[in-house]
Amino acid sequence: MPARSLPTTFAAPTPQAAAHAAFLSVKEAAEYLGLSPHTLYFWRHRRQGPPSFRMGPRGRVMYRRESLNAWICEQEQADSRSNTSLNPLIAAPQHRFSHTCNA
Repeated sequence: MPARSLPTTFAAPTPQAAAHAAFLSVKEAAEYLGLSPHTLYFWRHRRQGPPSFRMGPRGRVMYRRESLNAWICEQEQADSRSNTSLNPLIAAPQHRFSHTCNA
């Protein structure tokens, strides 16, 4: 049986495909994060959660994939279970000063 050769050239991604890989809709971002689209809309309204922006003539809410990844890393660093420097059990004990009032 003759050996099959692999193609030597690959088609460049179309601009639409490249944009689709870099930008996610609310539904796609929610799937990516494992959340509901409602949660992302709620966070956006309260100015919480990952950064988003409006794009295009219809003003669709979009998320940059790289921004989502950076936001995930920030969440990991802010969690004391992931960031041992924030663990209160490892921190040095704080000394309490007794305060007495002399009247």
